[in-house]
Amino acid sequence: MSTLAKITSQTRRNHSLEHATIHILTRRFPQVFLAGHSDAGGFWLLGDVPTDAVEAAVEEAERRLRNGERHLAIHPGCGTNYLVSGGLTAVAGALAMWGAGKKWQDRLERLPYALMLGTVALMFSQPLAYRLQENVTTDGDLGTLQVVEIVPSRRGRMAAHRVVTAFES
Repeated sequence: MSTLAKITSQTRRNHSLEHATIHILTRRFPQVFLAGHSDAGGFWLLGDVPTDAVEAAVEEAERRLRNGERHLAIHPGCGTNYLVSGGLTAVAGALAMWGAGKKWQDRLERLPYALMLGTVALMFSQPLAYRLQENVTTDGDLGTLQVVEIVPSRRGRMAAHRVVTAFES
């Protein structure tokens, strides 16, 4: 396996564990804003939650993913969803304005088409984004992933935890 493929695989698995952890923590702390960012060495979890709750959630998330609950790897708040929605809507708006002319009146006449195409783009974006998460940005099969440590810290005023992982060769 190439180095890039290895890094991508590790990042996708960490992304799955991140999502599953956020699912679990959101149930326990519904009032707390949570966000994450994954890389090949683990993930950052941003949100004001106690370290012992993060440790328990990571442990539960790992166990549940390994027991086949791969749906936990997909999260509605994933950046993939926002990227797909924004991208498709931007393309729809551009298509609606194609050839509209340079006058503002010509462009305003196209606004209903832009709204309609943008709405259709949003309707298709959610299922497409979930498919992309499932097949490209996450991997619910954790393989040899092992949680090494969970380190509490702060990112400015935001409480954070670094979840460090490792993979056996």
